[in-house]
Amino acid sequence: MDKEKVITRITEVGIVAVVRAEHAEQAKKITDACIEGGVAAIEMTFTVPRAHTVIEEIAKMYKPEEIILGAGTVMDSETARIAILSGARYIVSPYFNADTVRLCNRYRVPCMPGAMTIKEVVEAMEAGADIIKIFPGEAFGPKIIKAIKGPVPYAKMMPTGGVDVNNVAEWIKAGAVAVGAGGALTAGAKTGDYASITRIGKEFIKKIKEARGQ
Repeated sequence: MDKEKVITRITEVGIVAVVRAEHAEQAKKITDACIEGGVAAIEMTFTVPRAHTVIEEIAKMYKPEEIILGAGTVMDSETARIAILSGARYIVSPYFNADTVRLCNRYRVPCMPGAMTIKEVVEAMEAGADIIKIFPGEAFGPKIIKAIKGPVPYAKMMPTGGVDVNNVAEWIKAGAVAVGAGGALTAGAKTGDYASITRIGKEFIKKIKEARGQ
């Protein structure tokens, strides 16, 4: 899939599910529940055991139009390449690593490095990052999006950490192109309550659409 189409699809959905799981089967069930709830953008983190094989399996389970599959917690360019070869359509990192962004640009794969300060945001953008992951989001809340957009209005930002159904509208109205949601969306997996993931996913989608005036 073309790089620009991936970015557009993520932006349209407005939410990326950050999947952390104890094993592959749990990761797959979380993915199924998210997609059923309308959250088609899945960030399979490399904290999941053998994450690259999980990405490979999920990529085969779904058609490209059904899922926007990416890799998260990517700490270096070596891991990014493994993820891409396994089927990841985009790469998300907790911090800015120039080599990772460079590799993603080489293969025309969207890259979303983590940043918190304006300096980090601008450095990541100058290196070619497509969307800046504002992380950890709970450190400052939605107001940081407005603060950064003051001097850098063209920055595309996606907060992760501290985003839930109660504040997602604030993040979107502040200017976030999308949000990343982890435990606030997937916590039910710990008790086997995957239905709650689907329900919360639908709530997220509804709140995002309302915030956008759709």
